[in-house]
Amino acid sequence: MTTYDTTAPLARPTNADLAALILRVSTGVWFIAHAWMKIAVFTPAGTAGYFASIGLPGFLGYLTIAVELLGGLALIAGLYTRAISLVMVPVLLGAAWFGHGANGFFFSNPNGGWEYPVLWAIVMAALALLGNGAYAIARR
Repeated sequence: MTTYDTTAPLARPTNADLAALILRVSTGVWFIAHAWMKIAVFTPAGTAGYFASIGLPGFLGYLTIAVELLGGLALIAGLYTRAISLVMVPVLLGAAWFGHGANGFFFSNPNGGWEYPVLWAIVMAALALLGNGAYAIARR
């Protein structure tokens, strides 16, 4: 839920609204970048093959690409921010557990550790609590 300081002229967004905007847009861009990497570099079939190689159903690779791409676009636009953010939490925790868990904590470890996806999951949980924030298409 977006709140505005109604005592200010032109109802300026609050600091929390601006913080949500910054988190929403920056993480949306990051999700699109990760989806694009899976499409352009690893290829969708390669991503599905990787998922299968670590014991997950291959179709989850395609689903992950779709969630990252569409979720990233929705976050940037400010559509369904709370729901999208909550959907991203298990995606990121899955990346931490299945994709990086055996690599140790630090993301600077070979093949990346689990610290970064877990931090990103925490950011998504915070964004789910904050909501759309300022300048969202879906404003109340």
